[in-house]
Amino acid sequence: MNEYNGDPSQSGESVGEQPEAGANAAYDAPLSGAPKGRRSRQSRSQFVVFLNFLVSCVILLTLAVGFGIYIGKQVFDGKGPSTQDSTFLVKPNAGANTIAGELEARGLVGDAQLFRAGVQFYGNQSKLRAGEYAIPAGASMHQIMDILKSGKSILHSLTIPEGLTVAEAFKRIADDDVLVGDMPAKMPPEGSLAADTQRFTRGTTRQQVIDRMMAEQKKLVQSIWEKRAPDLPLKNLNEFVTLASIVEKETGVPAERPRVAAVFINRLKHHMRLQSDPTIIYGLFGGEGRPEGRPIFQSDKEKPTPYNTYVIDGLPPTPIANPGRAALEAVANPANTDDLYFVADGSGGHAFASTLAEHNQNVARWRKLEKERKESGASDGMDDTGTNPPD
Repeated sequence: MNEYNGDPSQSGESVGEQPEAGANAAYDAPLSGAPKGRRSRQSRSQFVVFLNFLVSCVILLTLAVGFGIYIGKQVFDGKGPSTQDSTFLVKPNAGANTIAGELEARGLVGDAQLFRAGVQFYGNQSKLRAGEYAIPAGASMHQIMDILKSGKSILHSLTIPEGLTVAEAFKRIADDDVLVGDMPAKMPPEGSLAADTQRFTRGTTRQQVIDRMMAEQKKLVQSIWEKRAPDLPLKNLNEFVTLASIVEKETGVPAERPRVAAVFINRLKHHMRLQSDPTIIYGLFGGEGRPEGRPIFQSDKEKPTPYNTYVIDGLPPTPIANPGRAALEAVANPANTDDLYFVADGSGGHAFASTLAEHNQNVARWRKLEKERKESGASDGMDDTGTNPPD
């Protein structure tokens, strides 16, 4: 048995195998892993770093987006590339993408994508309206967007003068290159088109214009007919428009229309034939009108047609032209006179008479003036019957 005398060298154990407790904290830790406190601190530190990185990215991204929006807005509001005034057509049902691409192709905006983005930013992608618009030189994308949103498109006009036949009016409508679409296969009744100036946008169809003219004329005729004098020898709207069309063709002097209307109203009341030269022309040539330079011969007055009021009693079966408002109002409320005749007075107007003797004097005076004009080479080219004098 060994005795222990206090000398460590005699203990049978190595001094190194007896470390003092707590002499080195590193050796006090479990062998299975790192200390729990340090791991928590490291995790929190990594999260904070990531969070800072994320916030920095968001800030940078926000700044970049804000800067991009600022630059984009400057371009969107800045002067455009166009150097002259122009027009731009937005077709029906065209979307913002299509409009943006066409604007860029026309050189009206510099960047279709930026224009589209600006329109979307302002919430107008579904508010750009069809039509033809005037775009001023140098217009910004913002200005162009507002113009297309306004709906204030360019209006074109087509004038159909009073006294044209339906066939003549149709030719003008067909020849207008702003209108689109085919003409109707069948013409509406004579006298059914409004004699007025029609205003429309590019792309309007010819059928739409014709429908509008018919609706306007129907409304106009009805409204004037309702205010007519009570003793007119006219049975219905057709007779009303027919007589108005004759008055329209007889004189282009506005102040004369009520008196010309009175002549025909008085002749109807006296059961006298109207003897109006325009009815001869319509009976011979229809809505196409008399060929230029072709006079009315005495033999024409004797040709029987349904429209020749030198041959038939009363009114023709239909109007002979499209009467305007003034002619319709003149027939609805004619002048209060006893006149039964009128003839050209040589100054562009007419001389009126209530008796045949007085009328014959007016005719003789007009023929003398015409003879003097022809001899001096200043004839107005009218035929020798005068300007439609009822005999």
